[in-house]
Amino acid sequence: MFNQLLGLFSNDIGIDLGTANTLVYVKDKGIVLREPSVVAVYTNSRRVRAVGDEAKVMLGRTPGSITAIRPMKDGVIADFDITEAMLRYFIRKANGGKTFPQPSVCIAIPSGITEVEKRAVMESATHAGAREVHTIPEPFAAALGVGLPVDEPAANMIVDIGGGTTEIAIISLNGIVFSKSIRVAGDEIDLAIINYMKRAYNLLIGERTAEEIKMTIGSAYPLDQELSMEVKGRDSVAGLPKTIHITSQEIREAMADTIGAIVEAVRITLERCPPELSADLVDRGFVMAGGGSLIRGVDKLLSEKTGLAVTVSDDPLSAVANGTGVFINNIEDYRRIAADL
Repeated sequence: MFNQLLGLFSNDIGIDLGTANTLVYVKDKGIVLREPSVVAVYTNSRRVRAVGDEAKVMLGRTPGSITAIRPMKDGVIADFDITEAMLRYFIRKANGGKTFPQPSVCIAIPSGITEVEKRAVMESATHAGAREVHTIPEPFAAALGVGLPVDEPAANMIVDIGGGTTEIAIISLNGIVFSKSIRVAGDEIDLAIINYMKRAYNLLIGERTAEEIKMTIGSAYPLDQELSMEVKGRDSVAGLPKTIHITSQEIREAMADTIGAIVEAVRITLERCPPELSADLVDRGFVMAGGGSLIRGVDKLLSEKTGLAVTVSDDPLSAVANGTGVFINNIEDYRRIAADL
């Protein structure tokens, strides 16, 4: 009764707690916050120096007294205390700086995490100031966020390529028929680019530069007109700053194995799909969400490899956060469904 009374006055929120970015959806307001999942702390005391946008600028550029940390690794919590501090910051910011009344929180989690990892997320949110915590599998949240009719007795397939994990699921009648979660996504693609630059050019670059290369000229499928860009880093042999020119064709080769692992996961999911639902997918195809779906040509490649129509959602970066918003706006309907997912 007391919880219901508090619910009338609190801003219930949905959180897409991503490896790369955290998005916060507030009931009746939409997405109010979109910041990197990065925390800068003082090295000795572990006291928080900055969170989000302010902390990301510091990645790879901090003095010895400050460390910039990404507390989420492969979609799960790698540093409990820092994740809690980050969540507290985001919840308080989304709640207008207020600590009371405490909000009810819905957090999207990878479908492949263990019960222990799930409990860690829930405890972090509770310690960070949530009144009650609900969890929802990321692919189900993404499907809700892109507007798929998940309650129908027909196949709805979603491929969500995030920062730490790629989530693939076939959904029917408000349930997940089959899902596959692999810890290969945006971060692994960045790492592949870093390794390629080191191997091909003896050039050392950081995460931020690799991400910039991926977004500027990265592609999964041959382009009509290949792109190029200038990259700056440190020569690993001479130890001096160095500038080189690279092409989208080179980066496509660098990313090929990682993209190939995602394609293989999609194929495995389709192989495990019941025949009746496979027939639906021939007509409907599947939808892509997450930042990885913005890589040039990844939809073409998946369509070619699976023979299905592939649609990239209108706002792939917000799909999961919007899905948590659908959950909190219809919490009584989805509370029971979430318990069964």
